[in-house]
Amino acid sequence: MPETPTSSAREKVFKGIAASPGVAHGPVFIHLKQDLEVPRREVPPEEREDEIARFEQGLMETRRQIGVIRAEIEEKLGEDEASIFDAHLLVLEDRALIEDTVREVAESGYNIEYCLQRVAERYIEAFSHIDDAYIKERVSDIRDVTQRLLKNLLGRKDPDLSKMSQESILAARDITPSDAANLGSNRVRGIITDLGSRTSHTVIMARSLNVPCVVGLHDLSSELRPGDKVLVDGFDGIVIVNPSESSLFRYGEIKSARQAIEKRFKAAKNLPAVTRDERSLSILLNIEGNEPASVFEKSGADGVGLFRTEWLFLRVAGYPSEEVQFEAYKSVVERFNPRPVTIRTLDLGGDKNPHGSMADYREANPFMGFRAIRFCLEHPEVFKKQLRAILRASAFGKVKVLYPMISSCEEVVAANELLEECKEELKREGHAYDKGIRRGAMIEIPSAAVITDLLAEHSDFFSIGTNDLIQYLLAVDRVNDRIAHLYEPNHPAVMRALNFIFEAGRARKIPVSVCGEMAGDPLYAGLLFGLGASELSLTWNVLPEIKYLVRRMKLADAEDLAQKVVAAREPKVIERLLREFQEEVMGLDFPHFQQP
Repeated sequence: MPETPTSSAREKVFKGIAASPGVAHGPVFIHLKQDLEVPRREVPPEEREDEIARFEQGLMETRRQIGVIRAEIEEKLGEDEASIFDAHLLVLEDRALIEDTVREVAESGYNIEYCLQRVAERYIEAFSHIDDAYIKERVSDIRDVTQRLLKNLLGRKDPDLSKMSQESILAARDITPSDAANLGSNRVRGIITDLGSRTSHTVIMARSLNVPCVVGLHDLSSELRPGDKVLVDGFDGIVIVNPSESSLFRYGEIKSARQAIEKRFKAAKNLPAVTRDERSLSILLNIEGNEPASVFEKSGADGVGLFRTEWLFLRVAGYPSEEVQFEAYKSVVERFNPRPVTIRTLDLGGDKNPHGSMADYREANPFMGFRAIRFCLEHPEVFKKQLRAILRASAFGKVKVLYPMISSCEEVVAANELLEECKEELKREGHAYDKGIRRGAMIEIPSAAVITDLLAEHSDFFSIGTNDLIQYLLAVDRVNDRIAHLYEPNHPAVMRALNFIFEAGRARKIPVSVCGEMAGDPLYAGLLFGLGASELSLTWNVLPEIKYLVRRMKLADAEDLAQKVVAAREPKVIERLLREFQEEVMGLDFPHFQQP
């Protein structure tokens, strides 16, 4: 547990992930769920139809409950937050999940609850091996919905969080969207969880409620005791258990100062991203494609730099048709027209077989396995449907196509050949499309970084996926707690690799964008533009701060910073250079908690 000792005998400081900004203090309310014990019993053949009928009844009741939650959230918070539960309803409509469960009953002869749990665990296991924040959220959706369905089948209920007796800090192993929907917003001052990420549905709701939230605190919930007082710092991801008077006083000052800073960021959101030396830069969005329209309209973005398409492939049994994909891509392209939209092709793999049901597919190292472009080239019938849909959508705006997990020129050549085949087919069929659609390669594998000069012969642009590039360069699994501290974006090898990619792009006049987490971190944004990024693509919630930084910096100064960083030999020196640049450019005194 990442605990930091303090001078106070009782005060303890913990570091997690800053998820929803703000500062809150109050008594802790510990919400620890009991593990759901699912019985296993044999069902005679003549009673199995009754099991299926119970399953259908449970599905209906679960849909009804989620519909009620959705309506309540829409009334309290609006359509944006209510749309979170559309993903839950889609899980209940997933024919693969339903049919696999029914088949499990027929083949095993066990009760419906046990069979549902086994099928859901296979789904969760398969998706958990994919290092993508969005996919991991789908795991959370499946777990939340199946737990609700199981409880309905077993006649169980969870404690009602809306019955909290006083204003408190809610602490839990994890908070599901269903839990969050039951929160009495006026009684929850802050939220802290052992698990979770910045993109979780619960975090999105916490932001909407202006509730400070810190996640990723490991086992803190099991260490807390009734009567503990907790202070939550959602700006820096700090949690203080039983804070001293001096800590409370300091945080009163921090809260006021940070709120004033946040207002300045929001004021820059819809202004153009033009530097002080009058250089126009592009700041775009990373999206899933199923966000509410208001997210796009209010974002202040110059377009979409990364349109992840995986949600379409996870919401249906089998693979989505060309028509379903076309309508989804077209709606986003039209919404952003004339701003550009870069659509990334499928970045899933062997977790779904070509027939749509979950495969008993396992790999020793799935991060380096059969996925993304490798899977697509192995299944051209799936890949071509997506390419045709993307091409058709390109008739309605400015579209670019991006291939993920490229490791060789042969992969790009093969993908481009299939793209040309699709163009010829659409031409014969009379469909309109952009004949000059731009094709890009994601640079997220070291082999691709090293051969960017060769890839440039077959690509119109590059997009750097910094998350994977860093973990592959350093051989560090960033979700492994034992070695996550070795995941070091400031490592000289990372800086030199980035510089090499940008130099190769400049030499061959290939624009290079960045769409990984570094693009949305104010510490690195100036550096990336200074290295030569044509655009940064990031999540909507960090866009105001990045826009503020861009409007206050000179590109010439960012270029000087890049030269110093690339020449530096130690991570701590690189971090110091980056922080000095950020502080000087932004001209803000970011208050932080300092232990006595």
